[in-house]
Amino acid sequence: MRLIADGVTPTSRLVLVKDLEADDGYAFELANPLFLPVGDRIAFEGDGLVVVRAGGERLSPAGDWSTRCEPGSLRRR
Repeated sequence: MRLIADGVTPTSRLVLVKDLEADDGYAFELANPLFLPVGDRIAFEGDGLVVVRAGGERLSPAGDWSTRCEPGSLRRR
C-alpha cells in the first residue's frame, strides 16, 4: 500500500508498518512495527517520522534511515 507522508493525508484503513520507503530510494526502518489506524497522518520531519493520531496526539516512533544496496545489505543515510 502506498502511504502519503505529507502530514495531511489520513490513512484510509488499518495498516501495519515496519518500514516506509521514500521516493529518493531511502527507507525509514522502524525499531518496532507500528499499527496506523484509520485517520492517522504521517510525515517525515527532520531525520525522523512523526505520526499524528486522529485525536491530535503526536508520536515520534524510533527508527533509522537506510537503503538496500544488495539483498541483506543495509547502508545508513
